Amino acid sequence: MKKRENKILILDCGSQYTQLIARRVRELGVFSEILFWDSPAEKIETSSPSGIIISGGPRSVLDSDAPSIPMHILRSDVPVLGICYGMQLIAHQFGGKVKRGEAAEYGRAKVKFSADGRLFGGLGEGKEIQAWMSHWDQVTELPQGFSATAWSENGALAAFESSDGRINALQFHPEVVHTPKGRDILSAFLFDICGCSADWNLGINWVEREIDKIKEKVGTGRVICGLSGGVDSTVSAVITSRAVGENLHCIFVDHGLLRKNEADQVMETYRTLSLNVHRVDAEERFLSALAGVTDPEKKRKIIGELFIRVFEEEARRIGGSDWLLQGTIYPDVVESGHGGGNVIKSHHNVGGLPDDMKMNLLEPLRDLFKDEVRAVGKTMGIEPHFLERHPFPGPGLAVRCLGELRKERLDVLREADAIFIEEIRKFGLYKEIWQAFCALLPVRSVGVVGDVRTYGETAVLRAVSSLDAMTAEWVHLPYELLDTVSRRICNEVPAINRVVLDVTGKPPATIEWE
Repeated sequence: MKKRENKILILDCGSQYTQLIARRVRELGVFSEILFWDSPAEKIETSSPSGIIISGGPRSVLDSDAPSIPMHILRSDVPVLGICYGMQLIAHQFGGKVKRGEAAEYGRAKVKFSADGRLFGGLGEGKEIQAWMSHWDQVTELPQGFSATAWSENGALAAFESSDGRINALQFHPEVVHTPKGRDILSAFLFDICGCSADWNLGINWVEREIDKIKEKVGTGRVICGLSGGVDSTVSAVITSRAVGENLHCIFVDHGLLRKNEADQVMETYRTLSLNVHRVDAEERFLSALAGVTDPEKKRKIIGELFIRVFEEEARRIGGSDWLLQGTIYPDVVESGHGGGNVIKSHHNVGGLPDDMKMNLLEPLRDLFKDEVRAVGKTMGIEPHFLERHPFPGPGLAVRCLGELRKERLDVLREADAIFIEEIRKFGLYKEIWQAFCALLPVRSVGVVGDVRTYGETAVLRAVSSLDAMTAEWVHLPYELLDTVSRRICNEVPAINRVVLDVTGKPPATIEWE
């Protein structure tokens, strides 16, 4: 491999925690990049990382088509850390033995470690830590040239390293909060073994470098941007505006899938940012295109393509445009599964673009997680009410109104959602919640109002806490708040006669319902 860059490459074998590993590495000040395990070897090599982390995954290394890593990469001089499945993969490919598990080891566990292990040298004299296990198979025999460095309570192998200390492996997950010393373990790999420097900083220097990149890439070209009023598109527009000035034309598409009164509120707030914003009323056009469509992926594809068509038409109206600016962030790219076929869901900004799009794509935030985008916005002096706004998906209420999208159903959802958010604000919880919203289900149930029998739809309350949307936990909202919201929705929104609470984390669910 060529001269190493100061970054960590994470090879994703299908773990639910892969993006969390990437975030933890960045929190320690080192840039991280995710590639799928089956990416071309040349792509892995040209990435030239200071170290490679192989993630966990749901498969067994004993399966004939299980994820694997080319041996010449594992045998190179680049340090490697295998986590969970990654540990089993290293053992298996180097000639050790892996036993197919008969029962899973899942949850908190005590791990005893050797102070001689390079990953554990900074953990003090306790020689025992709490860790999070999540696996079926286990390594029963080490490859030649490797030695054990940690064991679980029942004596099973929990970590090992190569004789030169370059290759390390963990059966547990250091990236999750349930492994309190996990940060120290990852730090040992990044700095002691890989020799990385903590230079990943999203301060003013990063902003200035990105502005220079945009200037160089765009030149005198015109840029068109779709604004939603959310954090990602707002930060993208402000940073690009500082690079190209009046050559940025922002378009706000009112597609009829926004929250209550949102279109007017967005236009009013953008005036404070001195952005050149054109408003397009396209509600009828979008709802006509979506009529009768109930499949979530089809909805996203239709919305994504129609967005581009509207942009192109508006661009021609204002004199043409060379670039399309989007607020794509790293979770959008990873979840859309580019390069590995591991699609969770396609995002309209990375999965719904038509092949014959006539503009080049500009995505200045493509490598950042949501909390990093907020940090950039703060550095640029964007007002807190922009940065603190709950995330809102590009397809809008289309992914929260399950079933057929009709204006009357969307209006019902808007009213219920507005009540939920209003009460959350009254309770002083809005800033404490990552994302809160209502979803409307095409499920009718019998109810009674006064002496009248009703047959209304069901509203779902969804509130989650998260750092970067890659994982999330449901928020334990106060009973008094839930009672108030339920009563108000059923009393003030006649089409709804039942309110339920979503108590599912991510994983196994996604934050949005579609």
